[in-house]
Amino acid sequence: MAKKDYKNWDKNELIKEIDQLRKRKKYGLVWEDKPENVVEQCKTELPVLEEVKAKEIKTDSDKPMNLLIEGDNYHALSVLNYTHKGKIDVIYIDPPYNTGAKDWKYNNDYVDNNDMFRHSKWVSMMNNRLKLAKKLLKKDGVLICAIDDNENATLGLLLQEIFPDREIVGVVIIHNPAGVQGKNFSYIHEFAYFVYPTKGLFIGKTARDKELISPLRDWGGTSARKLAKTCFYPIIVRNNKIIGFGDVCSIDFHPQRSNIPQKDGSVYIYPIDKNGEEKKWVFSRKSSEENRDQLFCKIINKEIVIMRKKDQFTYRTVWDDKKYYANIYGSKLLNNIISAKFSFPKSLYAVEDCIKAVIHNKDNATILDFFAGSGTTGHAVLELNSIDGGNRKFILCTNNEDNNGDGSKIATDICFPRIEKVIKGYKGVVDKKKYDGMGGNLKYFKTAFVPADPTDKNKTALTKKATDMLCVKEDTFEKIKSNEQYIIYGNKKRYTGIIFDHQAIDDFKKEIAKIHGKFSVYVFSLGDDTFDEEFENMKGKVKLSPIPEAILRVYRRIFK
Repeated sequence: MAKKDYKNWDKNELIKEIDQLRKRKKYGLVWEDKPENVVEQCKTELPVLEEVKAKEIKTDSDKPMNLLIEGDNYHALSVLNYTHKGKIDVIYIDPPYNTGAKDWKYNNDYVDNNDMFRHSKWVSMMNNRLKLAKKLLKKDGVLICAIDDNENATLGLLLQEIFPDREIVGVVIIHNPAGVQGKNFSYIHEFAYFVYPTKGLFIGKTARDKELISPLRDWGGTSARKLAKTCFYPIIVRNNKIIGFGDVCSIDFHPQRSNIPQKDGSVYIYPIDKNGEEKKWVFSRKSSEENRDQLFCKIINKEIVIMRKKDQFTYRTVWDDKKYYANIYGSKLLNNIISAKFSFPKSLYAVEDCIKAVIHNKDNATILDFFAGSGTTGHAVLELNSIDGGNRKFILCTNNEDNNGDGSKIATDICFPRIEKVIKGYKGVVDKKKYDGMGGNLKYFKTAFVPADPTDKNKTALTKKATDMLCVKEDTFEKIKSNEQYIIYGNKKRYTGIIFDHQAIDDFKKEIAKIHGKFSVYVFSLGDDTFDEEFENMKGKVKLSPIPEAILRVYRRIFK
């Protein structure tokens, strides 16, 4: 940037410049914002979705509908800001790592090491997308972002800026034990940032390779009763089984031994060692109740001892396991499914464990990946469902660029075929083994556009193009009735009605009166009239929205 010469500026210009300088950020990430073509495009064209019916997959009507969106992920995220605002449980992304090796494009040009704005372009790209993605997360939703050393520090600051009210933790994953040789170090790891609310438990626990069994009574230099007053209380046992927990003992109460029989036949067990010294339990009373399933009784030297069985432990911040090796469980696994070359696909199990860590209590979570690439995230979700019978669903967004210059396209020739084979089953390309399908359903969409100028003609065009978006928003894909005036879609739980001609409202009402269930109804209006009076007698059955105004309101906010 050229240095400014203030010598010939007048007083008002100098005052304005000083005001601008005072407004500048004093701490944080500063970069030269580089305009992005796909972002600028939305000033003149509005993105919509168009289904590719030939790529629909349906194996089980009881399973949720997964989505694959082909197109630039900025446009896909814009659409999802209308269809899925505040509905996403987990976002997992693996963005380009900005290595300077001509494997990432910005405004249709590869970004290499000689580009002086290389880092600014990357930050601009991520900033545009993360701001849109933030609006999609539920209040308790979690973002996971993989990255390597090239932009690790930059991403950390950017996440702090976009998510100032959330906790951000970086996990190191050993994904390439052979290492990538740098000038001074051989790099064997990458990072995964976990971004989650500051209050509450959002990271679950993982299974131990071997169960750990130990006494619940604490031991060692920090085991004395006086060091944790809430950890001294009786555990009540009858017939060698734990039946309850007594109150925390007052400081002047001193039982003489560990096992004290009661008149009702129960036994009170206190954390007192064989020498009669008062110790403490590992857990507070409340924690003991919460972890009751870990506790059991054992007779040792004719006394009842409370034992703890640990088959799980808290996730650590360094993950080192052979299943995370990207070459074996990323590249080789993908090549065995579709015989395709794709640069640096993630280990299926690294992605699976990242997702599993944050959906430990959600069997119906929605997982979004807007840098879907080869489709590892979709595969991981299907795998998790097959393991525990969950009904989680995924949304994948990826472009359809020529992959590696070999003529194969990312969305149509790599991501979709992989997901299709995992759902339906396949014969291994390399090992020739037969792999059973995991089951599931998929809808395939492409991003398309309508002119943004708010003329009557363009509003009409947007309404006609918005049908697939509305089906995605309402999760209703089965067409029940269709004519030129209105369309009705449904699933087993709810229905969607789209009225293109308000003069057909009476006919539409007669039709939906025959259907038991609630309706989201979208009525075409050049303004924002929802025609509430016409549906006065259907208040409990119908929720009304103007179309396309409902979409335009969202787009005006994000494209301002």
